[in-house]
Amino acid sequence: MCSTKKLTSNAGSPISDSYMYRSLVGALLYVCHTRPDIAFSVHHVAQFMHRPCEEHLVAVKQILRYLVGTLDYGLTFTSCDSGSLLGARGSRNLSLVRRPKHKYQSVADVVSELLWVQTVLTDMQISLLGPPVVWCDNKSAVAMYANPVFHSKSKHVELDVHFVREKVCERKIQVNYVHAEAQVADGFTKPLSKVYFHNFRHKVVVHPIDVSCV
Repeated sequence: MCSTKKLTSNAGSPISDSYMYRSLVGALLYVCHTRPDIAFSVHHVAQFMHRPCEEHLVAVKQILRYLVGTLDYGLTFTSCDSGSLLGARGSRNLSLVRRPKHKYQSVADVVSELLWVQTVLTDMQISLLGPPVVWCDNKSAVAMYANPVFHSKSKHVELDVHFVREKVCERKIQVNYVHAEAQVADGFTKPLSKVYFHNFRHKVVVHPIDVSCV
C-alpha cells in the first residue's frame, strides 16, 4: 500500500458493483491467514465495504497485483522454528489524541496475555527456556520498568507500571527496547516503504516456498 497517500471514505465516486468489491475483500481476508504481509492493506480496504469508491477498488487491485507477483510466497516454518516463533498480535482503535498512558497500558496488556500463555504451557507440562521478552519501542517506558520513578505526570499509569515492574522483578517477563526500524508490529499498523516492507515480510517468515523441500 502506498505510504504517502491515505484512503478516506470519500475517495472518488462510488463504484457500481459494490458486491464485487466486498467479495474480493472477503476473499483477501482469508488469504491473510497464510500471507500476514498483506494484513494491514487488506484490513484497511475492508473499512470501506459499506460504500466502496473508485480509489478503494484501485487499492484492492494493487493488492491483487502484488499477490500475483508473489504467488510462490507463503509462511515458511521448519522444525527449528517450532519453539522460536511463538508470538501474538493484537490491535485496537485508539483515540485521535495519543496520550502517554497508551504505551504503558499496551505493555501491561501484553504482559497479562503472556502470563496466561505461560499458565497454559505449565498446565501442559511445557517449560520455557527463559522469560518471555516484551519488545517496546519507547525508551522512557522501558526505563520506567527498570527503575520506576513516579512524579505528577506518571500518576495515571502507576498501576500499569507497578504490575509490569513486579513481573520483571520476579523474572517472569523481560522488557527490552527495540529500535523503530526493527519494530515488526509496524507492518501491521501502517503502510511501509519498500525497503521496510521487505524487511517486515522477512521477519514474519513469508518467503518463496521451495516445493522440492515440502
